[in-house]
Amino acid sequence: MTGRHNGRDVFEYALLRVVPRVERGELINAGVVVYCQAKSFVAARVHLDEARLLALDPTADVAGVRAALGAVQGVCSGGERAGQAAGDDPGRRFRWLIAPRSTIVQPGPVHTGLTADPERESERLLDLLVR
Repeated sequence: MTGRHNGRDVFEYALLRVVPRVERGELINAGVVVYCQAKSFVAARVHLDEARLLALDPTADVAGVRAALGAVQGVCSGGERAGQAAGDDPGRRFRWLIAPRSTIVQPGPVHTGLTADPERESERLLDLLVR
């Protein structure tokens, strides 16, 4: 799905979910990754509710979860913080980040929408779906 519609561009997003005990299947939303091909934009916004995380698993590695979320933000920002993905274009970094994985921080399904401002959209989605 590409193109421009009524002054808005197509974008894709996926929630970042924290699953502290995979065997239980319980999770909290802790961020969102937004990609807009037309704007060459990819960004992650995160908000970790430590109290909710610890309610699911009192032994959760909060520092480790924060580091994993920070790594996602680093890949999105590119450059040195992106590690091996530093030379990849925004779309390739987004696709790598949303690939299914069974770690404590997991991407949710990809959704699409239209936006005139992907930066503002990422903040809106964070407020709507995470905070």
